[in-house]
Amino acid sequence: MTAVEQPCYTLINMPSDSEAPNEMQLRADLEKGDIKIKIEALKKSIQLILAGERLPGLLMTVIRFVLPLQDHMIKKLLLVFWEIVPKTTPDGKLMQEMILVCDAYRKDLQHPNEFIRGSTLRFLCKLKEPELLEPLMPAIRACLEHRHSYVRRNSVLAIFTIYRNFEFLIPDAPELISNFLEGEQDMSCKRNAFLMLLHADQERALSYLAACLDQVASFGDILQLVIVELIYKVCHANPSERSRFIRCIYSLLNSQSAAVRYEAAGTLVTLSSAPTAIKAAASCYIELIVKESDNNVKLIVLDRLIALKEHLSHERVLQELVMDIVRVLASPDLEVRRKTLALALELVSSRNIEELVLVLRKEVAKTHNTIEHDDTGKYRQLLVRTLHACCVKFPDVAATVVPVLVEFLSDSNELAATDVLVFLREAIQRFENLRPLIIEHLLDAFPSIKSAKVSRAALWILGEYASTEDDIQAVMSQLRQALGEIPLVEDEIKKASGEKTEEEATSSVTVQKLVTSDGTYASQSAFNTTSAAKSGEVRPPMRQMLMDGEFFVGAALGTTLTKLALRFSLLVSDAKKRNRLCAEAMLVLASVIHLGRSGLPTKNKSADFAITNDDADRLWLCLRVLSNNDRPAQIATVFERECRRALATMLAAQADEEATAQRAKEKPGAIVQPDEPVLFAQLAPKGDLGGQENVFDASLSQAMGLARSQDASIAASSKLNKVTQLTGLSDPVYAEALVHVNQYDIVLDVLVVNQTDDTLQNCTLELATLGDLKLVEKPQPIVLAPRDFCNIKANVKVASTENGIIFGNIVYDVSGSTSDRNVVVLNDIHIDIMDYIVPASCTDTEFRQMWAEFEWENKVSVVTSVSDLHQYLQLLLKSTNMKCLTPEKALSGECGFMAANLYARSIFGEDALANLSIEKPFGKPDASVVGHIRIRAKSQGMALSLGDKINNTQKAPNRAPANA
Repeated sequence: MTAVEQPCYTLINMPSDSEAPNEMQLRADLEKGDIKIKIEALKKSIQLILAGERLPGLLMTVIRFVLPLQDHMIKKLLLVFWEIVPKTTPDGKLMQEMILVCDAYRKDLQHPNEFIRGSTLRFLCKLKEPELLEPLMPAIRACLEHRHSYVRRNSVLAIFTIYRNFEFLIPDAPELISNFLEGEQDMSCKRNAFLMLLHADQERALSYLAACLDQVASFGDILQLVIVELIYKVCHANPSERSRFIRCIYSLLNSQSAAVRYEAAGTLVTLSSAPTAIKAAASCYIELIVKESDNNVKLIVLDRLIALKEHLSHERVLQELVMDIVRVLASPDLEVRRKTLALALELVSSRNIEELVLVLRKEVAKTHNTIEHDDTGKYRQLLVRTLHACCVKFPDVAATVVPVLVEFLSDSNELAATDVLVFLREAIQRFENLRPLIIEHLLDAFPSIKSAKVSRAALWILGEYASTEDDIQAVMSQLRQALGEIPLVEDEIKKASGEKTEEEATSSVTVQKLVTSDGTYASQSAFNTTSAAKSGEVRPPMRQMLMDGEFFVGAALGTTLTKLALRFSLLVSDAKKRNRLCAEAMLVLASVIHLGRSGLPTKNKSADFAITNDDADRLWLCLRVLSNNDRPAQIATVFERECRRALATMLAAQADEEATAQRAKEKPGAIVQPDEPVLFAQLAPKGDLGGQENVFDASLSQAMGLARSQDASIAASSKLNKVTQLTGLSDPVYAEALVHVNQYDIVLDVLVVNQTDDTLQNCTLELATLGDLKLVEKPQPIVLAPRDFCNIKANVKVASTENGIIFGNIVYDVSGSTSDRNVVVLNDIHIDIMDYIVPASCTDTEFRQMWAEFEWENKVSVVTSVSDLHQYLQLLLKSTNMKCLTPEKALSGECGFMAANLYARSIFGEDALANLSIEKPFGKPDASVVGHIRIRAKSQGMALSLGDKINNTQKAPNRAPANA
C-alpha cells in the first residue's frame, strides 16, 4: 500500500478574473527584466505551480537568472518557489538541476545576514528529499553556534525535523541538542531544544528538568508550556512520577502567562483528584475568566470549568466557589453571563443561596442604571429566570426575591416583565404563605405596567388569588383608577368636546396673515398646535390600552371582575355590599363593551369595531353570570376552581418534564453481577487487538453471525455507513470516500485503486464544491503502480448549515502512452446538514418572537404511508434532529389531529423552527397522515435544506422508530 499524504505549507489565493500568464512571457521576464519585473514573474510562476501547472522549462531559467540575485524579496519568493516546485522526474528520481539549488542553500546557510540564514533553516524544515539535505548537514550544525538567537533556534528546529524524518542523516541529534541546551541562555532557543528532546529523547528531557526543577518559575512562558506538556506525558505514562512533579505544576499556577496557567490547571486536574488540587485549578480558571479580556478565551475556560462539574467529587469542591464564579458576571458578553448563571445555579446549595440571591439583586439594580440596549434587556431576562429557579429550588428565599422582581413589571422590556409574571404565578400557587406579600406588591406595581400582555397576566393573578375582603376591595379600587372615570364613552366624548370649545375660542383670537408663493393671502391659526397639545393628555394606563384597540385586556378584565364578585359574595354576608360590588363590576363591563362598539378606539383590522367578537362574547358571558343570582353551580365552579386547578396541572407537568430531562442528563451506572464472567478482550488496545485477539472466539462468533461486542459492531456499522462509492467497479480507477465530519471541518479519506496493469502517472484527484463549502487544499498528484492503491485526504471547510455537494473527477496519464489524459468522473458526495444540527430548547415566548422575526419560510406537505400521528412525529424528530417543544402531556391521547412546535440549533448558532400540523381523515382509521410542516429560519439555505431533508425522509421507506 502506498500512503500518500503530501503536506501543504503554502496557500496563495489567485484571483479568478485575472488572465493566466504565458510560460514564454514568464521566461522572458525572468531572463531580461529588472528586479520588479522578475519579482512579478516569480509570483505568477508560484501561482501557476500551485494551480497544478508543471512548468518544467522555468526551472533552469530561475536557477540561471534569479537564484544569484541578492534582493531580499526575491530570496523570500525563492524559498516558496523551491518548496512547491516538483523536484523529481516522473520516475521518482531527483532532478540534476537540484544540485545547483542545493549549492545555493549551502551558501545561504553561511550568509553573514542572520535573517537569510534563519529563513533558509526554516525552509529546510519543509524539505522531504534526503539527497538535498545530506550535503547541508555540516552547515546546519555550524548554525547552532551562531551569535544570533534567531539563527540558533531555527537551526534547532531544522535538526529536529531532519532527525524525525531522516534519522540516518544526524543520528547524534539528541546528544547534540542536549549539550546545546545546557549552555544556552536564550529562552526561545531553550524552548525549541527542550521541545525536541521531549519528542526525540524523553529521558534526556527529564534529566534536564530534574536538574533545574526549582528554577522553572523563572523560565519564560514558551519554555514553561513545553515543561507542562512533558510533565503531563510522563505522569500519564508512569503515574509513580506524579509526586515528583506535582509541586512544579502547583508553582506554574502562579505564572505570569495566562496560557501557562491554563495548561497547568488542566494538567493538574488530570494528574490529581485531591480536593485541594481541584480547588486550586478551579480558582485558576476563575481568575483567568475574570482577568482575560477576550470573550473567546472566557468561553473556552468557562467550558473547562463546567466540565469539572461533571465529576461528582469535583462538584462538591466547586460548590464552595460559587461566590467566586459569580464574579464572572462583570463581563459584558451575554453568552459568558448566560453560562455563568447556569453554572452557579447548578452548584448553589442551601449554605450559599442567600449570598447568591444578594449578588443577583445587586446585578438587577445595575441594569436599571445602564443605557437600554438589546443585551441589557436579555441580561435582565436571564437574571429574572435565575432568581425564579433559585426560588423554586430554595423556597425560603422567595420572600426576599419577590419585591425585587416586581419592579420589573414596569420595565419597557416585555420579555423580562413576562418572565416576572411567570415566576409570580408559580410562586403564588406553590407558596401559600407568600400570597399576601405578592398581592400587595403586585397592586403597588399595577399602575406602572405599560404592556397589554403583562397587564392581562397580572389581572389573572389578581382575580385568581385575591381571596380576602380587603384584597378584593383593594383590587377593585386599583382597577377603577386604571380605567378612570366611568362610563368610558361619555367621559371620552366630554373631554373631546371640551377640547373643541377651547380650540374654537383660541382660533378666533390667534390669526396671522401669510403671503403664499403665488401672491395670494392665507390665514394660519393656532388650532393645530392646541389640538396636538390636548390630544397628548395622559390617560389612565388601562384606558389607554383599550383606546389603542387592546380589547383582549378587556376580556381578561371581565374574567377578573367576575371571579372577584363571585368570591366576594361568598365572603360577605351583607347583601347591600355584595350587590354594590356586583353592580360596579357590571357597570365596568358594560362600559368596556360600549367603548368597543363606539368607534372611538383604534379599529381592529379583522373586525368592524375595535372589539372583536370573541372578546365581546366573553364580556357578555361575564355580564350574564353576574346578573343571574340563580346561576348554575357548574359556571361558578369554572370561575372559582377550574382555572387554579389547570395551573396546578400545568406546573406539575412542567416539573415532571424537567425531572425527566434531568434524569436523561445523568450518566447511567453500569450494573455488573458478581458472577458475571470477565471479558478479557476489553483489556486489549482499541482498534487493533493484534496478537492478543482470541482467534477461535472471533471465528466462532463470525460463523454464528454474532458480533464480538456491541460497541464494536456499532462503530463498524457507523463507519461503513459514511463510505460513499465514487466510481463504478468496472472503471479503470476505482474510488470510494470515507466522510469524516468534525464540526467546521470535513475530511475526505479517498481510497484510489488502480484496476489496470499499467502504471498511472500524475494521478490527480480534482475536487470542486457547491454550496457554502470551501476546499482547503488541492490534493497532490501521485503515481500508482499496476493493481496498487493509496489513500488521498482532502479537507473541506464548512461556513453555514446548508446542504453541500462535493464533486470532481480523477485525471491520470498512462505510462508509455501518447494519448490525452484519461478522466474518470466521480459521483457527487452530498453533505448532510444533520451533522450540524442538534436538538435545543427555548421558551414559548422566545419561539413566538423568533417565528415573527424570521423571514424565510418553507412549507412542506406531508406525503407518507404512516397512519399514526405520534409515529409520524417521532419519525420527523429522528430524521431532523429537532426537539419537540410541545409537552408530552399535551400530545397524549388519541385525536384526529396534532399540532406541535419543533426547534433545533446548528453548531454555527443558527436557529431552525418548525410547526407541524397533521391530521387523519375522519372515519378512516387506516388512512395515511396528511397535513403540512412550516419551517422558518433566518437564512434561506437552512430553511430549504431542512425541507429537502424532510422530503427525502418521506420518500424513503418509513420505519417506525424504536420508541414509537
